[in-house]
Amino acid sequence: MLKDRATEYYEKGYNCAETILRAANDEYQLGLTEDAMKLCGGFGAGMGCGKACGALCGGICAISAKLIETSAHETPELRAACTKLVAAFNRILGDTECKNLMQKYKKPDTRCLQTVLLGCEALESVME
Repeated sequence: MLKDRATEYYEKGYNCAETILRAANDEYQLGLTEDAMKLCGGFGAGMGCGKACGALCGGICAISAKLIETSAHETPELRAACTKLVAAFNRILGDTECKNLMQKYKKPDTRCLQTVLLGCEALESVME
């Protein structure tokens, strides 16, 4: 289950974006290499400045890995899938901005795990 895998990765110290992508790679057999998964590391903590949530960005990376064969421009269904994820993320979490989500969900002991797990719900609604 995506949430179980995400919990394991988050507890190992991966950030929100890395966690979502790693869990999705396992759950949906995306075939990403270790080097490929490193590419989303900078999206954690809202790109380090509180902007778009890293869990959302990691989900966009997972959708891209699943759908794109050659390029985004040659993948007409990509835009709709990304839009669907953003809408689900907004519906489930109430926002997409890291700085706002941290105020609502971040806890001293579990950090942003709740945000990651709710982000998993949003991603599952698109990936299935």
